Amino acid sequence: MSGGLGAEVTKTPEAILAFVDQHCADCHDDSMKEGDLDLYSLGFDLTDKESFKKWMRVFERVKAGEMPPGEKRRLGEEEKKDFLAHVGEPLRKLDAADVAKNGRVRGRRLTRVEYEHTLHDLLGIDIPLKTLLPEDGGLHGFETVASAQQLSHHQMARYLDVADLALDEAFRRALEGDEVFKKRFEPKELAHLGKGNNRSPELRDGRSLSWPITLQFFGKLESTVAPEDGWYRVTLHQVQAINPLNGVVWGTLRSGACVSNDPMLNMLGLVEATAKERDIVFEAWIEEGHMLELKPNDRSLKRPDTGAPGGNVSFKGRDLEKDGFNGIAHRGVTMERIYPVSDRAGVMRRIFGAESKGAMEKGGNGEEQLRKVVTKFARKAFRRPVGEAQVEPYVDLGLKVLDEGGSFPEALRASYRAVLCSPRFLTFVEPGSGELDDHAVATRLSYALWVSMPDEVLSRLADEGKLRDKKVLAEQVERMLADAKVKRFVHGFTDQWLKLKEIDFTNPDARLFPLFDPVLQESMVQETRAFVRSMVEEDLQVSHLVDSDFAFMNERLVRHYYGGESKAPERGAKKKSGGRQGKGKGKDKGKDNNKDEVSEKEPVVVEEKWMPEIEPGKGLQKVALRGDEKRGGLVAQGAILKVTADGTSTSPVVRGVFVNERILGAHLPPPPPGVAAIEPDIRGATSIRDQLEKHRSNMACATCHYTIDPPGLALESFDPVGVWRTGYGRDNKGAKIDPSGVTPDGEAFEDFMGWKRIYAARGKQLAQGFVQQFITYATGAPGRLSDRSAIDAVVAGSEEAGYGMRTLIRESILSEVFLRK
Repeated sequence: MSGGLGAEVTKTPEAILAFVDQHCADCHDDSMKEGDLDLYSLGFDLTDKESFKKWMRVFERVKAGEMPPGEKRRLGEEEKKDFLAHVGEPLRKLDAADVAKNGRVRGRRLTRVEYEHTLHDLLGIDIPLKTLLPEDGGLHGFETVASAQQLSHHQMARYLDVADLALDEAFRRALEGDEVFKKRFEPKELAHLGKGNNRSPELRDGRSLSWPITLQFFGKLESTVAPEDGWYRVTLHQVQAINPLNGVVWGTLRSGACVSNDPMLNMLGLVEATAKERDIVFEAWIEEGHMLELKPNDRSLKRPDTGAPGGNVSFKGRDLEKDGFNGIAHRGVTMERIYPVSDRAGVMRRIFGAESKGAMEKGGNGEEQLRKVVTKFARKAFRRPVGEAQVEPYVDLGLKVLDEGGSFPEALRASYRAVLCSPRFLTFVEPGSGELDDHAVATRLSYALWVSMPDEVLSRLADEGKLRDKKVLAEQVERMLADAKVKRFVHGFTDQWLKLKEIDFTNPDARLFPLFDPVLQESMVQETRAFVRSMVEEDLQVSHLVDSDFAFMNERLVRHYYGGESKAPERGAKKKSGGRQGKGKGKDKGKDNNKDEVSEKEPVVVEEKWMPEIEPGKGLQKVALRGDEKRGGLVAQGAILKVTADGTSTSPVVRGVFVNERILGAHLPPPPPGVAAIEPDIRGATSIRDQLEKHRSNMACATCHYTIDPPGLALESFDPVGVWRTGYGRDNKGAKIDPSGVTPDGEAFEDFMGWKRIYAARGKQLAQGFVQQFITYATGAPGRLSDRSAIDAVVAGSEEAGYGMRTLIRESILSEVFLRK
């Protein structure tokens, strides 16, 4: 499409003008220009970018039912269909012509996550690399979108530095071997028994005991210092809960320097201690010089005093177990250096291969072997066959090193370094337009589902020209979704689609949400990922995004969602009977812990609160929900509710935009310039609905808010940390929540459950929304107007399977949208 300045103003067709006269003139003529849109002077020159964009906006808003706004102007179906045909068909034809000429996806490079996984698989190494590269920008919610990507000189320099680090690691391991480290630390080694700053656990009866003391770095295990950067398998031996709450004491295992000038701690995993002793194993990257920190990290636990002045802790003369405090005991820690991607032999195969054996034995005089090895490496790195002319510059670099007396490994490294900085490695090699060849299909497929380069099976099928065969391609999709590497897809896709990568962007206000803790946040992320993975593995209906009869929870999540936590325990308070003991160990016999103690003259009947059944010690578990349960569905999960809040208050606008764009498939424009944002009243005295009503009095805002507000208002029943509420402010004592609303097409609902029922029945809409998200992520460009017939075919082909998520993914990959540039 042309640039626009000086473009010919083509007359608007009479059928479209008649519609504008009847339905749009009040707001979009030369005097009103609501939203800076005058449909009379706009003209109909669709080759002009701005004109095309504005008519596309009109088409979208009328199609979505947002325009014309208001009940009195609601269009009849035939009138709407006729207008959309008159506007949409010329838009579609022009868009299709642009795609045919230029393709949907401009040049796309590897994201930093893809780059890391690719180097790991290519070289067999496992060191973190993505944090050393500039952050990827995003567009339409995804880092993979090509039009938002850049490849500057600064980025190229960083890629070169990271390539050097990766090659250093690979050649070091291949030539020198892997470091071996395994050591068991007994409890007496973990406790700090001397004087000074003591923040180590207690040693009692041959066990290490850690308590919920809030002093920074309490629970650090000073002797467990990692001798070098690397992956470690950490085993906590015979872990046991002290005074378990509901059968469990939750803690965290983290690593860090544990000093005030380097306070950051890295999460290794959750520790779910139970009354029964058991070993718990973790695998994580630990930096050289960092030590482990193990502590109960559940803020609903009563916290003992330090027992000593200043920054010290003392257990002298105290028995915290008898005093009723909750703790975590264990009988030692084993740390073992591991190599999760590949052992030394695997690294050697990847960088030397069988072809280099002779040259290595001869001490480095192997021109023929160098050519063979570099060609093979370049073919893997470039994800397609390479010709002699293409590989010659890389071979020449290695030969130059040999000529100057360098060793064969040094020559290989020089060649590999250039390969890893080539655009053929850093970018996707795809045609300017038209069908993708088999190797481009293999690459796009592999990065969509495995976030890395194609494996040998995909490469062989591409070499044989079989991947464009729909049957073969479908078989490969099923094979890849069944592989353990699909975990990368679940993490990468949910991090972007559902904004899970933003889970740390805000910290809930500790005064308002004193019981929110690291255990809870990590559990929330695990909950959402487990839910999405189950939808893919079991091909569950996409309606589960808004409602389901199951969820994934652990004991901490159940207590958060159903236990009514609101107040933090007092520091130093002794354990009282009753409270939140529930059915777990530690419940006092002969007392009903679900009732407050009251006078016999004033009996109080307390309705028993329903809670999902959880087996302590089993971590995240699939639990059945009741039919009227508000927790069913992705949108009611804590991680989603947290990333769509600011840690203090909620906004129906933020949550409404999220649900519309990420779940329902609506396309929303940015707000008009000069419109003030709504600031929620954190005191809870003013209803957010009242503020929205004033906001919507602005016609420029009202049209979008008809779409944005309904799901946002329904989700107001959840606070910023995902707890159900009936009112704003502390303890729900502020203005009452009103979660009622009307969908853009006029269907009313009274509450969140009512909203869920409406959209759970709209499988086709949810399927279209999900396909749009997956297509954007997997191809590097959002669906366009000319793609809609193909997307509709994907959805139609999934109807028989109830719009199952696995089916939708497979059909999307088999579609022409995925298989064409």
